[in-house]
Amino acid sequence: MLDVRRLRLLRELARRGTIAAVAEALSFSPSAVSQQLSVLEREAGLPLLERTGRGVRLTPAGQNLVGHAEAVLERLERADADLAEARGGLAGALRIGAFPTATRAIVPAALTALARRHPGLEPMVSETDPAAVAHALRAGDLDVALVHAYDFVPAEPEPGLATEPLYVEAMYLAEPAAGAPAPPRGPAPPRGPAPPHGPAGSGGPDQGTVLRTHARAPWITATPGTLCHVMTVRACQAAGFTPRVRHQVDEFATVLALVAAGQGVAVVPQLGVTGPTDPAVRLTRLLMERRTNLAFRSGAGAHPAVAAFGTALRAAVPPDLAGSRAGT
Repeated sequence: MLDVRRLRLLRELARRGTIAAVAEALSFSPSAVSQQLSVLEREAGLPLLERTGRGVRLTPAGQNLVGHAEAVLERLERADADLAEARGGLAGALRIGAFPTATRAIVPAALTALARRHPGLEPMVSETDPAAVAHALRAGDLDVALVHAYDFVPAEPEPGLATEPLYVEAMYLAEPAAGAPAPPRGPAPPRGPAPPHGPAGSGGPDQGTVLRTHARAPWITATPGTLCHVMTVRACQAAGFTPRVRHQVDEFATVLALVAAGQGVAVVPQLGVTGPTDPAVRLTRLLMERRTNLAFRSGAGAHPAVAAFGTALRAAVPPDLAGSRAGT
């Protein structure tokens, strides 16, 4: 009989690529992971891994077994959901991942409603960039998370995970207003290749012209490795140039303060510009949008705690976003 815990290790190896990465993610030693995978090979009765220099890769049999592991793990999630429903009354920890703008603008109201309806539930929020959510969910570090995708950075399907749409945000170019300090203009930047994905009409004159107007300006982006950083770079490349990045900041309030100080221009989402806007900042609506989904392990959508959080979250979506929820 194949051991489920070892199947989970094989699934993580297929996703993360190295035994060291699996060990780090699951708080094991590399030798322990290797030993458990060797036991799984003996249980299977044929090789599941093959050495490639200093690394390993899955054999066709190993890849096939990962597909079965996904189905088994999803079935276990459904079983856990059924048991939780049968017990009645939600209690215990619910580990939630959320990105900063949602954590500030939406999650607090959702937690208030959740506490009122399910006082025994203990939500635990961790700010998590969407790029890191898939691994955290599969590893069991999170139970549910908010993730987002941009027109220029579409969400790729993640094996073992499921999502439900929540809302859609507009995107804006933030630049210094007339009379505010203007960022210095630099040399013409190199022309950037257009990415394969973008919003309908993204190559038209409106958005492209707006962005190209600032091709020689310094840009403020999120830190490398985040979806927000990739979004800005790809949007500029679709407009025909590669942005000259001066500042790298993840908090949009700080981004807008830098724009007001004449330090550059930036692309920001709707929830990043809530509240009174600094008169030194001019916002121009772009064709781009940001879509936010609720993510969880496949089979866990019916878990009462996950479902309750999703219900509370939807009720907390600001009214100006409610009319443009994803999927409506």
